[in-house]
Amino acid sequence: MATTRTFVAVSPSDETRAQAAQLAAELQPFAPDIKWVVPTNLHWTLHFLGDVQNTELPAVCDTVATAVEEFEPFSVTAGGAGAFPSAEKPRTLWLGTTEGTREFVALQAAVKSSLEQLGFRGENRPYVPHLTLGRAGRRHNAKSMAEQLAQLAEYPGGSTDIDEVRVLGSELARSGPTYHLIGRASLDG
Repeated sequence: MATTRTFVAVSPSDETRAQAAQLAAELQPFAPDIKWVVPTNLHWTLHFLGDVQNTELPAVCDTVATAVEEFEPFSVTAGGAGAFPSAEKPRTLWLGTTEGTREFVALQAAVKSSLEQLGFRGENRPYVPHLTLGRAGRRHNAKSMAEQLAQLAEYPGGSTDIDEVRVLGSELARSGPTYHLIGRASLDG
């Protein structure tokens, strides 16, 4: 049976994409082996589902739509550079959020809870809204990266009005992933 690598996400504004690309450019000299995310692929992941049977995709879209329909649209202000698992051991570099975080976390919790009812498990760690800028390899100076991240802790990332959630498919290739829209769910609250 055919499957699609699927995730649920929110897209940033053009302003936030541009600020995130600029932040990535500022971090590039400190980690030459990073796989950078193409600005058009930047997104806030709410839930990664993995390979989903194509016959299940309509149910996934319906479930996400029901989970978010009671939410009011809200604004998010992106800002601050960071890394997972930590600035001292950076493996994933990201742009965080400074405003709208509480609403974002509530939205993610609703999506996660609804999809778990369909059998899609979520992560057990607390949700931290972030735009992944790149993933680090092992050939970088963690100390200088931590120092650079500390200097960019107040980096302004622009604002985004959140009024919909998207269900996206992902096709992996050597050049990087390609995303395609499966479904949209409006915040109608």
